Amino acid sequence: MTTATSDIISEKIERAFDTLDADRNGYLEWSDYQSLVDRYLTAYDLDRDDRRARGIQAFCQLYWVELLRHAGVEGDRLTKEQFVTANRLASIDTSRLNVVEGASHAIFDCVDADGDNQINRAEFERYLRDVWRIAAPDAMESFAKLDADGDGRISRQEFIRSLREYYHSTDPDSAGSLFFGHL
Repeated sequence: MTTATSDIISEKIERAFDTLDADRNGYLEWSDYQSLVDRYLTAYDLDRDDRRARGIQAFCQLYWVELLRHAGVEGDRLTKEQFVTANRLASIDTSRLNVVEGASHAIFDCVDADGDNQINRAEFERYLRDVWRIAAPDAMESFAKLDADGDGRISRQEFIRSLREYYHSTDPDSAGSLFFGHL
């Protein structure tokens, strides 16, 4: 499927919506984000008091509040269109929460299960499979692209770069564009 350059970022965010909408009701609610947090805790066997668990929980809560604020909704749920708009706005508004940087560090800290400050292939596969429930074979292509120096591991800086690309790059082949498979 060919996507217009201006729509690539929206398409990436729409795919995240589809993955996050756990009950498939067409809305995202806090419960969908809490389910995501719970998947991190289960995937990485984290106790709720672990600093990494507290970090991902706190980030998701702040992120959710920012999404609601940027969507301008009165209620506590978002349609796909509202989610896309809110994400695009939240990713550039750093006045309260730097979504890109905050997400990068909170996620990296969980995914780096062995604490060596790098993500190996097995840790990344677990992240895609157990947290995001992504089974698309082409999604693992992003590992090689994220590993910019080709050392077989994703550094914190390489991971941060990929999240920046996810939110801001219109290149469908960038590492950040491949998290949910090819566009």
